[in-house]
Amino acid sequence: MSARLLPLLLLLGSNVFMTFAWYGHLKYRSSPLALAIVASWGIAFFEYTLMVPANRLGSTIYSVVQLKTLQEILTLVVFAGFSTWYLGQPLKWNHYAAFALIVGAAFLMFYE
Repeated sequence: MSARLLPLLLLLGSNVFMTFAWYGHLKYRSSPLALAIVASWGIAFFEYTLMVPANRLGSTIYSVVQLKTLQEILTLVVFAGFSTWYLGQPLKWNHYAAFALIVGAAFLMFYE
């Protein structure tokens, strides 16, 4: 696998776990908050098992600023799908416009 692609795949996987850890409990609002916190911590453990190697490997290829920017873009992509698919809250035109501006800003991180 390409050395440039592996950190991105690990970041993508970690973002899936973290999105569920942060927002998955919103589908179960009747569950006790303490249970939501413990479950989120458990899910976050798996996020860390992907995020730490992604950052370790990725920092040999990308600058730390570029790596963080890639992570944020992946977070937006994962969150957009999660919001629509899992929570049933589709994005509106202004959300897409705001995300596009963020992606445009991220482009500047890689412009030399």
